Amino acid sequence: MGGRPVGRFAPSHLTGLPPVSWLKLVLLGGSALVLSGQETIRVDVRLVSILATVKAPSGEPVGGLDKADFSVSDNGVAQEIAVFERRTEQPLSVALLIDTSSSTAIKLKQEVDSITRFLASLFGEGHPGDSAALFSFNDTVTLQTSFSNRLPRFVQALKTLQGEGGTSLYDAIVLLSHELERREGRKVAVVVTDGADTTSVRTFHEALEAVQMADAVLYGLLVVPIANDPGRSIGGEHTLQQLADSTGGRMFLPTLGAELDRAFSEILKDLRTQYYLAFYPRQVPLTKNPFHRLEVKVARPGLRVLARTGYYGEAEGSAKGATPSWRRGRR
Repeated sequence: MGGRPVGRFAPSHLTGLPPVSWLKLVLLGGSALVLSGQETIRVDVRLVSILATVKAPSGEPVGGLDKADFSVSDNGVAQEIAVFERRTEQPLSVALLIDTSSSTAIKLKQEVDSITRFLASLFGEGHPGDSAALFSFNDTVTLQTSFSNRLPRFVQALKTLQGEGGTSLYDAIVLLSHELERREGRKVAVVVTDGADTTSVRTFHEALEAVQMADAVLYGLLVVPIANDPGRSIGGEHTLQQLADSTGGRMFLPTLGAELDRAFSEILKDLRTQYYLAFYPRQVPLTKNPFHRLEVKVARPGLRVLARTGYYGEAEGSAKGATPSWRRGRR
């Protein structure tokens, strides 16, 4: 049996999306605005969450840092870290998105084998509350397995995958992000694709907006069916890299086999050494753009932080913030 089609996008509406009541921002505490001259300052709205991975110059993840080692700024203004967890125990929701378009069919079996090993490690070594969901996409997005930690369900679903059709990568990321937005705890998207979007209705910017709204970290694993440049989608690679960088994730360029297994192993290392930071925005200058720029730093020299570059919050002239473009017109 196949999975449940999540849907396709049509130009005038969204098909198969969760109700709007599921698409919400988590508001914690009150909200207040202070007017200072011509500038609008936000003093306290919602708890903004950040998952951060810290890397040594060797590329290995760094654990053992303290709250005092980190600093966070929102639109250039330093913020007080209200919540800090080292090697956070928050359960993981990992959404796996596998490209089943005709361009990846030749390597699909090897991808399935690596994904099976990744899931076995994820469920066997992590938090008992960790779960995953499996989505496939070509020109249609299909939920193969809803969130679960029962490995046999995934093994059975993976066996049914076949390569055919076009590649609606951006549509798939938007739909997957809606599903992740409903989840609590840490949220991660792992996308296995050749990077070439050919049939999406949604755009790259809408996909980026959606994954940011879901507070998810995205990892991109690029599978290149043809290794030479004429067989690759360089533009697709660049957009996948930008999606990963903007959410605090990473981009991998494996050629399947052992390289793909190593990429999944690196992702597991990151997930097991993540830091959780959160703050209530205070004294943040508002602009017409609802996207707030975040910067996370560590005081120790030589270390590099991977974290989301921003979040969608309030905009100038609107106490509730501007509505993201992919939500406008929804009922």
